[in-house]
Amino acid sequence: MSSYQIPVGLRTFLTPAAALKGVVLPDPGEGLNLGRVVDEDKALTIAAEKILSAKNPTLFPGPLVLWKTSGESSRMAEAVKKLGEWGGMNIIPMPDYRPKYPKINPESEINPNHPNLTIWHNKIDVCVFVGVHCHYSNIALKIIRGGSDCFTIALCSFAGDDEAHITIRDLTPEKVEKLAGRVKALRTRTAGVSTERAIV
Repeated sequence: MSSYQIPVGLRTFLTPAAALKGVVLPDPGEGLNLGRVVDEDKALTIAAEKILSAKNPTLFPGPLVLWKTSGESSRMAEAVKKLGEWGGMNIIPMPDYRPKYPKINPESEINPNHPNLTIWHNKIDVCVFVGVHCHYSNIALKIIRGGSDCFTIALCSFAGDDEAHITIRDLTPEKVEKLAGRVKALRTRTAGVSTERAIV
């Protein structure tokens, strides 16, 4: 296994592909954290912590969530909405992948061909991709990683995404709800600690 660690905030013109640096996709029950294989439960906890510690966490639901492509789509959309609400996240949809020329409106949309424009414009420090087809999320996450300080999280329905700082594979509505529940629990615990400190 490679000792390569996916950097956060290292801007590069030609970002090296994670796979070429030896990053391997996780097996079922595992996830990735900065290119290292970790237990899926640990990856979910780290993702929840990152979402809550962010100044401007943003959720990017893709076509697999936005369009009713299967019977599970509605349940997935509900779970993703819950994650966004409990995490206090902005939501910017990615309904399709067509390039928007001559320009996009970065306040309300993101496109995998130039995702850094949306990241820069909105000053996003943590982003979560969910329901985005693998080949599009892969290139978008690599562009974001190489062109911004944004921490990337990919919730993937298949084998995970090695270009994200954190990835969870084999995504189901239950896993999204588990992440949302962890975010809610951490937020409640943190709010309790803040209140105790204020009283003292």
